[in-house]
Amino acid sequence: MSATADHAEERANSAVRLGFQPGQVVQELGYDDDVDEELREEIAELTGNELVDEDYEEDVADVVLLWFREDDGDLVDTLVDALATLTDGGHIWLLTPKTGRDGYVEPSDIGEAAPTAGLARTTSFGAVKDWSATRLVSPKAVRSGKK
Repeated sequence: MSATADHAEERANSAVRLGFQPGQVVQELGYDDDVDEELREEIAELTGNELVDEDYEEDVADVVLLWFREDDGDLVDTLVDALATLTDGGHIWLLTPKTGRDGYVEPSDIGEAAPTAGLARTTSFGAVKDWSATRLVSPKAVRSGKK
């Protein structure tokens, strides 16, 4: 397999590992010039829908893809805002720069902000080269076993 094919497979696996499904509406918040464009494209390809932005008012989103950096403001407020259009049983993927990258967010900051915003952290991992992903859900969804 070529290096390009390996890279494409890795990208597809990132979108799949994040659990995106065909037909999902994904609202993207915190977009800037530092986001991972290839991951965005893979998510759009996998779901069959373009990512919608903060002005999306048509309906509710199944997943919020939230890019957040240390200097982006208050994480609790940002998470509460992200919940506004999220469907019941939906979840937030909080993407933060990895350790050593500009805008790095301490895991303890996420751990403190999530419950204050009414969310529970279920998993965290290095999603792509420069970004870590943390899955946040309503505590009700955790108790009922929803993913």
